[in-house]
Amino acid sequence: MAADARPVRVRIAPSPTGDPHVGTAYIALFNYVFARKQGGKFVLRIEDTDQTRARADSEQMIFDALRWVGLTWDEGPDVGGPFGPYRQSERAAFYRDHAGILLERGAAYRCFCTEDRLAKLRIAQEAAKATTKGYDRHCRSLDPRDATNRAAAGEPHVIRLKMPDEPIAFVDVFRGTITRDPGDDQVLLKSDGLPTYHLANVVDDHLMEITHVIRAEEWISSTQKHVCLYKAFEWPEPQWMHMPLLRNADKSKISKRKNPVSINYYRDTGILPHALLNFLGTMGWSFGGDREKFTLAEMVDVFSWERISLGGPVFDLAKLTHLNEQYIHELTPEQLADALIAWRLNREYLARLMPLVRERVRKLDEVIPLTEYFFAGDLDHAPVLAEMTVPNVAPADVAAALHDYVERFEAREGFSAAMLEEVGRAWCEALGWKTKHAFMLLRFAVTARKASPPLFDTMAVLGKEITRRRIRRAAEAVGKAK
Repeated sequence: MAADARPVRVRIAPSPTGDPHVGTAYIALFNYVFARKQGGKFVLRIEDTDQTRARADSEQMIFDALRWVGLTWDEGPDVGGPFGPYRQSERAAFYRDHAGILLERGAAYRCFCTEDRLAKLRIAQEAAKATTKGYDRHCRSLDPRDATNRAAAGEPHVIRLKMPDEPIAFVDVFRGTITRDPGDDQVLLKSDGLPTYHLANVVDDHLMEITHVIRAEEWISSTQKHVCLYKAFEWPEPQWMHMPLLRNADKSKISKRKNPVSINYYRDTGILPHALLNFLGTMGWSFGGDREKFTLAEMVDVFSWERISLGGPVFDLAKLTHLNEQYIHELTPEQLADALIAWRLNREYLARLMPLVRERVRKLDEVIPLTEYFFAGDLDHAPVLAEMTVPNVAPADVAAALHDYVERFEAREGFSAAMLEEVGRAWCEALGWKTKHAFMLLRFAVTARKASPPLFDTMAVLGKEITRRRIRRAAEAVGKAK
């Protein structure tokens, strides 16, 4: 790896658009460890320029989940720092100013093409089976003074970067030189004045003096766009380091359809935070020898990039459970009791649970049998599989409908009983199903029982991660049923 004389500064930049992803923790871990090894700074930046998808509750969940797993940052929205603000939505002036710099240099131009023209262009290119598709640089030759006057008159436009005609080469620390086609003249500022991801990313990394961009390999396909921006600004590039993607057992990219991807799921099912962090540390990196169990401090102590493997680490739940088991077995009885109390056997959780079951309890010894599934992760749906049906609906369609219900509540903020019922009734109406059939199906999926406390209150207490996982597993079981 080529040396960089500047003090090491690294960052993660998650988008607050959903639940905190294990991939975020994975990339954060390696940024954190590298920064600590080098005596550098680890920055957390929130990339929330996509205001249509940004969610108010997601940012705090990111903070809470990363801290739960054992990671802290030196600079960020919640802790401050000398390069703030650390939310992109609060940095709009930086992006406008820097787009203006590129216009003045002639490295960018205003484009007044309408959506209608661009749509017709795409249709024409497809009809002609053009080998090169995308924007045709129609506005690139406009006189800059005329373009400025049109913009001043209020004509809608975007600002595009003049991309080169020749391929772009950059060096990835792990892979060596990579050459990519530059692609379209990329949009930097949209017609609403907001930046695209690429402009905001590069401007922020430069202004925050980021020396190493350590991110997932899926961003390799965008790096040439960033390199072009660095060249246009005449800025030094950071070192590019693209970590191997987490994979499912079939080597596909880890996804919520095949594996739980929310950090909160692992927290809620009783995985110890240091076990999860240890597990993520084994993803594509070797401690040395055959050792797979180590602390965060031990990882920092021996860390080097030479131990990275690009083979595509498999996110194996069985391996994670085995590692967690080892950590649990090391706890004293008192420590294990404390862990259980912190997890679920605490006053806060029980206080949410008791209103749901109080009217069903005659003796205290009935509480545990009545609430067993509130303290479990995955359920066995086999005993109720034959009853997980909807009249005159094929099993495959029942399974698809269960997935659809999950997608519907995931699109909403929060996770309350009222919201879940509202989504459920709209879901039934869209399917043309009776609520008594649809809600019983959900009850079986979430509790694997015929009778339970109020369905949507039960879901709310269980939480989004466990509810989502159970419904998806129920859908898989139904879809495989003969």
